[in-house]
Amino acid sequence: MVVAFWVLIAGLLAGVAPALESVEDNASANLPPSASDSMKARDLIRAQLPGQDATPAIIVVRGKGADAAASTGQAVARITSALSESGRPEQVAGVISAVTAPDATAELVSRDRSAQLVIVPMTGIPSDESFQNAVDQVRVLASDRAGPAEVAVTGPAGIATDTVKVFSGGDKVLLLATIVLVLVILLTIYRSPLMALVPLIAVGVAMRVSETVGALLADAGVITVSSQTASIMTVLLFGVGTDYALIITARYREALLDEPDRPAAMQTAVHRSAESVLASASTIVLAMFALLVATSPALRGFGPYLALGVAVMALVAFTLIPALVLLLGRSVFWPAGVAKAAERSRGAGVWHRIAELVARAPVRVTATVVALLVVMSAGLLGYQESFNTLSGFRTATESARGQHLIQQEFGPGEIAPSTVIVRSRDDLRSDPATADIAAALAGAGHVSRVGAQPRYGTDGRTVFYDVVLDLDPYSSEALDAIAALKRATRAAAEAAGVQDATVLIGGQTAQNADIRSALDRDTTLIVLLVLAIVAAVLVLLLRSLLAPLYLVATLVLSFLATLGVTTFFTLTVLGDEGIGNRVTAYIFVFLVALGVDYNIFIMSRFKQELRTLPPAKAISAALTRTGGVVSSAGLILAATFAVLMTQPIRELFQFGFAMAFGILLDTFLVRPLLVPAIVHLLGDRALWPARPENPTEPSTPVLDPSLTQPGTTGMPTGRLLRAFTWIAVIEACTWAGLLTGMYFKYIPKTTEIGVRIFGTLHGAAFIAYVLLTVMVAIRLKWRLGRTTLFALLAAIPPFMTVAFELWARRTGRLPRPATDLPAQLAP
Repeated sequence: MVVAFWVLIAGLLAGVAPALESVEDNASANLPPSASDSMKARDLIRAQLPGQDATPAIIVVRGKGADAAASTGQAVARITSALSESGRPEQVAGVISAVTAPDATAELVSRDRSAQLVIVPMTGIPSDESFQNAVDQVRVLASDRAGPAEVAVTGPAGIATDTVKVFSGGDKVLLLATIVLVLVILLTIYRSPLMALVPLIAVGVAMRVSETVGALLADAGVITVSSQTASIMTVLLFGVGTDYALIITARYREALLDEPDRPAAMQTAVHRSAESVLASASTIVLAMFALLVATSPALRGFGPYLALGVAVMALVAFTLIPALVLLLGRSVFWPAGVAKAAERSRGAGVWHRIAELVARAPVRVTATVVALLVVMSAGLLGYQESFNTLSGFRTATESARGQHLIQQEFGPGEIAPSTVIVRSRDDLRSDPATADIAAALAGAGHVSRVGAQPRYGTDGRTVFYDVVLDLDPYSSEALDAIAALKRATRAAAEAAGVQDATVLIGGQTAQNADIRSALDRDTTLIVLLVLAIVAAVLVLLLRSLLAPLYLVATLVLSFLATLGVTTFFTLTVLGDEGIGNRVTAYIFVFLVALGVDYNIFIMSRFKQELRTLPPAKAISAALTRTGGVVSSAGLILAATFAVLMTQPIRELFQFGFAMAFGILLDTFLVRPLLVPAIVHLLGDRALWPARPENPTEPSTPVLDPSLTQPGTTGMPTGRLLRAFTWIAVIEACTWAGLLTGMYFKYIPKTTEIGVRIFGTLHGAAFIAYVLLTVMVAIRLKWRLGRTTLFALLAAIPPFMTVAFELWARRTGRLPRPATDLPAQLAP
């Protein structure tokens, strides 16, 4: 029934969901927050300058030899003529060249006249296949008409088309490489073909369900999915899914030593592994949801889809994997057999030796590992970020070649000019102040040139200046220059007599400056929030206040060491111009959320072993019993992320390398050496304020007699749990129903006051759930078990409505005051 259920769900969803590629949004991920000045500038340009919705393709033509200037002029004339004919692609809205716009010769022709630019505005959506085909037609046409001259098509249209080409086909290679790699490792670990196939089948089902649900949500506008997010989802599900499968099946083999009945052994295995697997999945899901606090679209849109995938994978792990193993019977361990499979669960000899080493010299082990991590962190001395998308392609593209030609022939700033906007309360079309402002801009720092003539908006109160910097527009120096340019413009406007002027700067450099500011703010906030989430999960899991502190400290050390090694390897060895601007935040969230898993697995086992062993022997037993399976899980997870290094994108390569290295660091250095050594040093205080119980005999949790014995005061435990569970489930279903009704019936008709009332009710419900959970926890002396799961379930809908309200506001479905632009910008 379980297997049939998942097959049915996957099939039904596949029948109704659109293809994930059709709903991917790769544009918004590279934009700054909608409230930033550069985005306000973009919106103002579109509103005040008709025809600016077109996406320009820039054709670079450079002649060769002694008659380079003549050759270039002839080629441009032929290209201009061809793009002006009726047979041109229908997306071509016009042609701007030295032939059609002689007044713009200074901007379109290089100083030595050996190179020229042809601007081709193109209509349509860059992500559409028809648009990309039109760009390809322009490229073919330009190449045919260029003759002996060198030609390349770049600009926003060319870059967008090349980006799609770079990603196309990469997902299939990624998926195939991941499957083959994971299968080989699983065959080596399990030594059984059927057992190796079980995790792959489970991951396949989880991936299909996640992709279809994600496509439905993206199609409805609830979440956004990009190509990079989809690629990371592939490796994440394979890594996490096989990890969970290894943990559950390892406990199953261990249970078979004492319980020959296979269903009973599986029930024991799921019960013993549920706490650690649930804590692991909860940490990852909550860490992904923490990204919702970000203002950067690149970070905010990254989390929900991945959180969905991990949640589905956890459900599949707890249900489908046990069902498949039981359905396969004893043949699942073929050819070694059940006895040998169970015997291997006792732990390999190497882990006994490692446990003895840590127990014998915990101080030296701790000092050595910490010193090694600090040395690795020294690579951060060369840390710098990159905001150049084209430089991140690890394959040659025509758009990158075109930008290189522009830099050589026209100057570095010409590849991405900026637009300075001055808006006044008065009409500026006949005001001499505009010329004064242009003269002041020409003398501003790092300005190479200012466009010959300013452009005026349709209202006459807005003037636009094309400004080219003498810097690489993607460099840190250029991003820093935006603030100075804005101050210089404001000072020039005041000096020219334009009172209360609004100054905005648009263009790629200004957008990158806003992206950098938002990422700096978001990264700081996300780091603190993710660490708080991890610490809270560890507190609930271990019932300790001290253990989360040193475990989180090891995670931070591991992250710094990983980022240091990644910086040194990719920048110094491989020659990358910088770390991708979002990569650091991605590495931190994933490495902490996934790295803590191995701490969870070993510390959860340590806590269980304390029932029968003293702390020193308990941590050694935990290391011995979990060493093989956790190391195998870490190896698989690292290998799946390493597959990202096959992708021709700098960000994915750097992210894949960092995750693979960081996970191996956690798996083979931090978890088996540093964490057990710290536990040895702390002894009985390792789980403070909890103290180990008397290990002379197995300790079983005993509740307060007043909760269990008939006739005593207080509600019996069973009745309390049942009451709490039913309340949680009913309330969760009620809130889910309200959410559904709100989405389908009241959006966009919902009023502001209605949402505020709804949000207030949610806040009250959330507080009530938290208090109820704490009361039940105190009543049961923190032995929660399934109670915690239902408490979290009950708290999800209120949290989702907060996210729902934010989404409704940002997508315009919820009315809000028009505060995006300053008052001076209102028409």
